Amino acid sequence: MKPNQLEERLIQLSIEIILLCKTIDKSFASEHLAKQLIRSATSSALNYGEARSGESTRDFLHKMKICLKELRESFINLRILKGANLIKDFEFLEKILKENDELISIFVVSIKTASNKSKS
Repeated sequence: MKPNQLEERLIQLSIEIILLCKTIDKSFASEHLAKQLIRSATSSALNYGEARSGESTRDFLHKMKICLKELRESFINLRILKGANLIKDFEFLEKILKENDELISIFVVSIKTASNKSKS
């Protein structure tokens, strides 16, 4: 996958999460999780932009690992929201969970590949 395509998927995930969070009720738990979810989802997209212009392989890997961490945080947050039945649009939530999981897999492989290349 080309860097521009991956960046676009991260941006789209962030947009979809923002739209999903607009549908959540106004309870304390919902608002708390929604705010954190928006922070982690958008952070993965923003940090990927930074990673693409990394000053070194080490810098690139560090930022990619931050992206992965934020994607994992978003995934767990979505699972909590799902488990607590705080999101009504179950179909949209499942779509976002699937995309988030796919992005995690892409980052795991990318980090392993870049790590192996830097050791060579």
